Amino acid sequence: MNRLTFVSATLLASVSIAATAQARPMTPEDVAKIESVGAIAISPDGSRIAYTTGSLPDVTEGEDNGSFTSELSIATAPDFARQYLPDDISPGGVSFSPDGRMVTFLWANEDDDRAVWGIPVDGGTYTKLAGVEDTGVRSYQFSPDGGTIYMLTGPGEDEQRAAQRKGGFNARVYEEEFRPARLFAATLGDEMDDEPREITIPGFVGGFDVSSDGRMGIVETTPTPLVDDSYTSQRVNVIDLTTGEVTAVVETPGKIGDVEISPDGTQLSLIAGVDMNDPAATTLHLVDTATGTYRALNGGAAEAAVDAEWLADGRLATVVHVGVQSVLRIYNADGTVAEEQDPGELILTRVEAAGDRIAFAANAPQHPTELFVWNDGNFDRWTNHNDWLSDITFGEQRAYSFTATDGQEVEGVLILPVGGVPQGGAPTIMNVHGGPEAHDSNGWQTAYSKPGHVAAGQGYAVFLPNYRGSTGYGVDFSKQHQGNYTDPEFRDIVDAKNALAADGITDADRTGITGGSYGGYASAWGATYHSEEYAASVMFVGISDQTSKFGTTDIPYEMYNVHSRAWPWDDWQKMLEVSPIYYTDRATTPILIMHGEDDTRVDPSQSMELYRFLRVRQPDTPVRLVFYPGEGHGNRQAASRYDYNLRMMEWFDTYLKTGDRTAEMPGPRPQLAEGAAGAEAEEEGED
Repeated sequence: MNRLTFVSATLLASVSIAATAQARPMTPEDVAKIESVGAIAISPDGSRIAYTTGSLPDVTEGEDNGSFTSELSIATAPDFARQYLPDDISPGGVSFSPDGRMVTFLWANEDDDRAVWGIPVDGGTYTKLAGVEDTGVRSYQFSPDGGTIYMLTGPGEDEQRAAQRKGGFNARVYEEEFRPARLFAATLGDEMDDEPREITIPGFVGGFDVSSDGRMGIVETTPTPLVDDSYTSQRVNVIDLTTGEVTAVVETPGKIGDVEISPDGTQLSLIAGVDMNDPAATTLHLVDTATGTYRALNGGAAEAAVDAEWLADGRLATVVHVGVQSVLRIYNADGTVAEEQDPGELILTRVEAAGDRIAFAANAPQHPTELFVWNDGNFDRWTNHNDWLSDITFGEQRAYSFTATDGQEVEGVLILPVGGVPQGGAPTIMNVHGGPEAHDSNGWQTAYSKPGHVAAGQGYAVFLPNYRGSTGYGVDFSKQHQGNYTDPEFRDIVDAKNALAADGITDADRTGITGGSYGGYASAWGATYHSEEYAASVMFVGISDQTSKFGTTDIPYEMYNVHSRAWPWDDWQKMLEVSPIYYTDRATTPILIMHGEDDTRVDPSQSMELYRFLRVRQPDTPVRLVFYPGEGHGNRQAASRYDYNLRMMEWFDTYLKTGDRTAEMPGPRPQLAEGAAGAEAEEEGED
C-alpha cells in the first residue's frame, strides 16, 4: 500500500511560526539540501496539478550518496497538496490520463525496465500500465480517448553483441554502433498489453507528441544520435498515425527547442534557431502542419523565447526572457500578441496549461523553483519548499548594467555582500555561465558550482555577467563573439570588473573568477591571459587548448558553426593564441581546476594540459587539479556536488578574500560537516 501524506495551509503556517531561529548566512550544507519543483502536469479539467519535488541525498547529515530523486504530489490549491507514492519510488515523465482519473509516471522497479505506471487520483495502489520487454520507456503519450499509450523506447538488446560480450569480446567501435530508438503503441484495457505494436519511424528519434484528435503525431529526428546532429540536423516530422506516413517535414536550418501541437492540429509552435549559425533556439515560430512552412513571431527582438503551451481557446502562452527578467506573452492563433504579463521578481522557466488553468515553474532571488498558477493576472504561489530559507540573511540582488570598452551595453546579475559593501569595495567573484549560448536571470543563483548567497553571506559580492554570446538579448547579441574566441566576451568580464570597481562595489585587487564549461574557459583565460586582473580562479570542466579540444569533443560542428566559424587547420596559430595554455608564462593567479573523469563534452585532458603547463612553467603559482570519478560534464552525485562547493569557497577564502596570491594551499581534503560520512575519520586523524 502506498503512503499518503497531507500538507495543508495550516501545517505550512505552523512550520513558518516554528522557523524563528536567528537569521544567519547561507552555507554549503544548506545548498546540499535544497529541494525544488521539477515536472508539472495539469489534469484535463484543470482541477489538479501533479508535480515532482527533486532533491539529493543530504550527505551532510550522513545519508547515502546518490543523484537526484523525486517525489510525486498533487495540488488542488495553494499550499494544499498530497504526496502519492512511497519514498522509494522516484517517478519521471509525469502526466494525467485523458479522463483525469489517474496520474501516470515512468518508473523502473527491481524486476522490470522503465515502464509506464499509474495511480488513481482518488487514492489506491500504483499499477503498471504498459511497457516493452527488454528495453526501457523514455517517454510516452496517451491517445485522446485513453485507449492507447504511445511509447518511445530504447533500441532493445543487441543479441550478437550480448553473446560476444560473454566471450570477452567487448570492443566498442567509436561513433559507429548506432541503433535507433523505437516507437510502440500499447492498447489499454483490463490487462496490460504484453505485445505492443511497433510503429515505423524515420531516423533516430529524440521526441514525439500526439495531436488532440489522435490522427496526427510529430516526431523529432536526427540522422544519428550524435550530439552534434541534435544541434545541427534535427528535424520535425509530421506523421499520419493511421498509416505511419510522413506528411510534412519542417526544414528548419537551426537548432530546435520546444515544439507543441495546436488544439485543432493545424499549427505547431516551434522555438528554434533562425539559421545554422544561431547559437540557440530562442525564436518562436508558427508552423503549418499541412505543408511544414514556418514563420517567426519574435524574430530580431532582444529576447529569448523559452517555453510555449497552447491554450484550450487556441491561443499560445509563451515564456519569454528579456535580459535578466521574464514575461508571460500570449499570442493569438494568427500570431498577433493578445496580451503580456509581468511576473515581477519571478523568473518563469516553464509553462503548462489544461482546462482553464495555466501553471508555471518559477524561481526568484530568494527561492529556488516552485509551482505558480496564473489567476486573473496574478501569479499565485502553490508550493513552499525549503521553509528554512526564512532563516537566511540574503544579500541584495539586482540587475546591473555597464558599458563595455567598445560601447556595447552589457547586463548581468549582481549580488551584494550581506550587510552591504565595505569601504574600498568588497572581494568579488565573477561567476561566468557556460555556453556561451545561455544567460543568467535575476532569480535563484545559488548552487553547488555557483557561489551566490553562500559567498554573499561570507562578505563577497558576486556578479554574473551576460557577456557577448549570451542569449536573452537577441540573436545579433548572441553572435557577436563568433569568429573570435575570448574577445569580446572575456573582455566584457574585465570591463564588468572595472565598472563595479568604479562604482565602489568591487575591490579591484580582490576579484576572482569561476565558471563551468565555457565559463571554465573564461576562468582559465582569467588565470592566464588576464592574470593581472584576477586574484583567484576556480575552473570547472573548462577549455585550455582549442586545438586539442576540437579533436576530443563530441560537438566539433557545433564549435565551428556557432563559435570559431573556422577550422583549426585554417589557422593553427590563431587557434593556439585563444588557448589559455599559450599564456601560462604570465600566470600568477592561484587556480583550482576541477573536472569529471567521464566528461565527453570537454575531455578531462583539457584540465590536465593546463595543470601540467602551470606546474612546469610556473612552479610558484598555486594550482590544484581535482578529478571526480564517474562524473561527466557537471557533477550529478550529492557527495561530488558538496565536495565541489566546499573546495570552491575554501579556495576563494584562501586567495581572494586575503588578496595573497602566495598563501599556502588548503589541505587536499575539505572539512566536511560533522554529520557527513567520513567526518568522524577526519576528527580521529586530527587527534
